[in-house]
Amino acid sequence: MTIQFAPRQSVEQVEESNDLAPKFDANGLIPAVTTDYTSGELLMHGYMNDEALRRTIETGEAHYYSRSRQKLWRKGETSGLVQKVKQLLVDDDQDCVWMRVEVATDVKGGGASCHVGYRSCFYRAIPTGEDATSAANADGQIQLTFTEGEKAFDPKEVYGDAPNPTKL
Repeated sequence: MTIQFAPRQSVEQVEESNDLAPKFDANGLIPAVTTDYTSGELLMHGYMNDEALRRTIETGEAHYYSRSRQKLWRKGETSGLVQKVKQLLVDDDQDCVWMRVEVATDVKGGGASCHVGYRSCFYRAIPTGEDATSAANADGQIQLTFTEGEKAFDPKEVYGDAPNPTKL
C-alpha cells in the first residue's frame, strides 16, 4: 500500500477531520518530537521529510531526515538503537509530530537515543533567572549543567568510524 497524505483544503479539515494532511515547512520538513513510551522522557527532536514520515508509518520504526547529512535515516541503522513507534501523534494544525517509542534494549547502550552516548539528547540544563547569573563564567557566558551523570554507552564502540552528524 502506498501511503497518501490528504491535500490541505481548509482549517476545519486540518484541525477537525480524520484526514492526515501534514504541513511540511519551506524546506519540506516537519519537526518530530520523540519520547520514551513508558516513562514519557524526552529522548530527541528531529525532522522528517515526506519520505521519512511515510516510512515511519509503513514500518513502525522511526525514520528521520538529517539536515546535516542531507539524507533520510532510520534511527538505529548504525547503532542498533532502533526506535519502535508505539504511538504516532500529530498536533492540531498538523505541522509537528510526536513519536512515543520503545528503544531497542538488546544492544550496547540499549534504551539510549543520543549519538553522544547519553540516554536522551537533552542531557544538559540551561539555568534561568537568578541561577543564570550565578552560572555564568567570567566572560558572562552561560554554563550548562549536566542532568545525566554518565553515558549509557561509548559512542566510539557503538558507531565506530561513522562520521559525527554534529556540524559547526
